Order: sequence, then C-alpha cells, then structure tokens
Amino acid sequence: MKRRRKRALLAAPLVAAVFAGTTGVTSGTEQTPVTGPPPGAAAWRADHSLGRTLPDPATASPERVTRFFAGLDEEERGALVRRHPLTVGNLDGVPLRVRYQANRVALKRERARARTLAQAPSGTREDHSRARERAERYGELLAPGRQILAFDPRGRGQIAEVFGDLAHAERTAVVVPGSDIDLHNFDDGGANRYGRPAGMAASLRAGMARRASGGPVAVIAWVGYTTPVGLGPDAATGRLAEAGAPRLTRFLRGLSRAGAAPPVVLCHSYGSVVCGRAAPGLGGEDAAGWIVFGSPGMRAGSVSALRTRVPVWAARAPGDWIARVPHVEFLGLGHGADPTDAGFGARVVTADRAEGHSDYLRPGTDSRANFVAIALGAYDSVRCVPSSQECADAR
Repeated sequence: MKRRRKRALLAAPLVAAVFAGTTGVTSGTEQTPVTGPPPGAAAWRADHSLGRTLPDPATASPERVTRFFAGLDEEERGALVRRHPLTVGNLDGVPLRVRYQANRVALKRERARARTLAQAPSGTREDHSRARERAERYGELLAPGRQILAFDPRGRGQIAEVFGDLAHAERTAVVVPGSDIDLHNFDDGGANRYGRPAGMAASLRAGMARRASGGPVAVIAWVGYTTPVGLGPDAATGRLAEAGAPRLTRFLRGLSRAGAAPPVVLCHSYGSVVCGRAAPGLGGEDAAGWIVFGSPGMRAGSVSALRTRVPVWAARAPGDWIARVPHVEFLGLGHGADPTDAGFGARVVTADRAEGHSDYLRPGTDSRANFVAIALGAYDSVRCVPSSQECADAR
C-alpha cells in the first residue's frame, strides 16, 4: 500500500503533462458544464393549459414522464411540442417519435433566431459570422431523414442522433465520446470521421445490420454532457464526468422507459470516465453492457468497484497514445486503473489494425468487428486478448 501511494504521488503531477505532450497541446480551456433541466423549464412549469400539472423536468423520473405522456392524446402532445419544443425534445421518458418532432421544431426556431441575429444592426461582424454558422449548422441537422433525439443549444451545444429504427430495434447501442466533441463537430465527415461519435455510431450500426439475422438494429451518438476542451485540467480530472454521469444515467433510463431495447454502451476516451461514474446507477434493464476503449481509466480500481450487473469489455489499440498516460488517481488528478489490465477484471478484446486513439470503429479493424459482435450478443465471434480469462470464459 505504501509503495502504491508513493508511486501515485510521484506519477500524479505527470498526468496532465503526459496528456498534453502526447498531442502537442499544452493546455485546455476550463469548461462550465451544462447541468439541470432542459431549456425552457420555467415556462413548462408555468403551463396549465391542459388542466393538469406537467411533470417537473428537474425532478420527475423518466418513469413519471412516460406515464404522463401515455395519458395524453395526439392533440395534447402536439400542443406541448409546439409550445415547449426544447423541453419536450430533451425530456427523458418522452416517446421517441414525439422527441423527434419536438427537436425538429426546436431546430427550426433556433435557426430562425440565428438568422435574425446574423443581420441584427447591434451585432458586430464577428457576431454576425457566428450567428450565420449556427444557422447553417441547425439547417444541416434538419436534413431529411435525420433523427435528432436531443438538442440543447446552450454552451457549446449538446445533441443525440439515432441511426436506425430505435423504436423497433432488437439490438441497440449508445456511443459516448471523449474530449473536444460538441454539437458543431460530432458528425464531422472528414479524415477523423471514425473519431467522431456520429461516424462511430454509423459504422457500428452498418456492421450490426450486416451481421444481424434480419432483425432491426439502431445506434445512438450521444453528446449529452460537456466534454473537455484540449488536454488540460478538465481532461485529467473527473469534474466534467461527475456532471455528465447523471445525464447519461437519466438518458439510458429514459430510453428503456420509452420502449427501446437496453443498449450496449460504448465509451471512448474521457467518455469512459463518464461511464464509470454512471455505471453504479444502472441495471440490466437500462444497459446490456459497457465497452470502454482508448480509456484513461474509469475512476474505479476494478470491475467489481463499478458495482454494475452487466458485462464490462475493454480494448486498446497497439499504437494508442493513451497507454502512455499514468493510470493513477491522486488528489483528484488522473483516472485510476487501466481497464485493459488483467487485474481490472474486464473482458479485454483485440483492437488490431486500429491506428492511434480514434480509429477503433473504422471498418476492417478487430475492434470494430468485436464491438459489433458484442452489441449483437454474438460472443462466440469475439476475439479476446490471450491474457483475458474473463473474455474467454464469456465465450
């Protein structure tokens, strides 16, 4: 114990430096996490037009929200969508189809607001430019066929997008991203597309659809928490994960209450810290398993410390720089044990042909094939690393 404490004391000051040194970024901008109920909660609480009290977005459970909407007719649901699109579109437990409708209304209104600001006489040239960028971005999200399950324009913006038919899917998954992801870049189609949550989700869903035995599948790209920017203190501490974990917990519970199949949750990089904090609050009805990849740690010393009743899988690519981050946690710095270490107790799978930190879901990689098999429950097809007895036993 004394030796471990001494090692932590010596290594902890290096964590932030290693985070920065691996990518050439020396610091990050400290972020203010978006917390609390969806936008427009005050107006929602004050609305008594239906002759009944609406469930409080800050305190009502997803179960309570689901029961409330089940008691409304189509006209009443439509009225709430028109009056409170941002609240309805982000309220966990609302029927999926209603959330899609509400977020389209919210995006159209936010686009119109941004277009107005882009021409406001009181605005600066920079203000106008930013407003035009927002309007263009909202227009992209309104493209036909897109299924936006959550949209929150506050801060850097948060979003969740569905790939596939979530309402009828027999197998589902949720992708939780790491640093530097927000509403404006979560679906970047450039060279790093498989490092963005939308690209990861689309690739996973395509692989699942090809291997599924005829049943529908769906994957959600979830950017529902404020991610770190850069690789400064936010990336090396659990502050943003602590703020994001309750949001992930509520989101997953809301999915199950709305009738979606329990998803396998894929947690990339800092997203695995968020998943580590959310895991103890969720059961098998909310999540079918956890996959952590490119993980700096989960702020837990072992799978048993996560207090989860569902399997935990882990992967790390041979060339991923995250391996050089000291896996310690001391005085709030660092994220603890390496989930791919044999002593952690996760089921460790291969990630051959994945390059670097953001390539795990690229077609042709072992990691993508393994993640597809796990999401489908096809455990006999999963390739384990030789030292992972837990993974071998699962097969």
